[in-house]
Amino acid sequence: AISKMSAAGVNGAPESGIVHTKYRQYQVVGRLKPSAEKGTRKANIFKMNIFAPNEVVAKSRFWYYMSMLNRVKKANGEILQINEVYEKRPATVATYGIWMRYDSRTGHHNMYREYRDTSVNAAVSKMYLDVAARHRSRFTNVQIVRTATVPIDKMRKSWNKEYLGKDVAFPLPHRVLRPSTKAFKKSFVAKRPRTDFTN
Repeated sequence: AISKMSAAGVNGAPESGIVHTKYRQYQVVGRLKPSAEKGTRKANIFKMNIFAPNEVVAKSRFWYYMSMLNRVKKANGEILQINEVYEKRPATVATYGIWMRYDSRTGHHNMYREYRDTSVNAAVSKMYLDVAARHRSRFTNVQIVRTATVPIDKMRKSWNKEYLGKDVAFPLPHRVLRPSTKAFKKSFVAKRPRTDFTN
């Protein structure tokens, strides 16, 4: 039997142009495990902000960067604390700048990208989708160096500047009018509903 995919998409979620936040920001604190035998009784403590789908991947990425930057691997180290970092104003749109580097088939490349969204997690999720589509780069090949909120006068990308200004308006050509309450909901109506508002 051939199964047909419905318009609901995967796991019953509606298909739309919205990029759902897949990655979260974690603050991971770790160090080299103190050992009297190796003479590491006092070890430096390192703190990193890492974007990952969950805590397990965040810990894995933390030890990846620790082994590359500080020559401390998971077998000889310990994680002291891991916390998820939440957005202070999740209902406010801002422009987020992301400094990152990725590995391609030919070499290593540094890149700066800008995204407008309501949280840095959603902006990073857009960045991973964008880099995967444009440069065929996977999550393991992308390294985020820095993220910051970019003020209006420091924005570089032209596609984000189109949304600036007080007179920016976007047409809503297709709208489905919903009843105000469940009491006014009807299964059958005498007049076909109007959803096209282009005229």
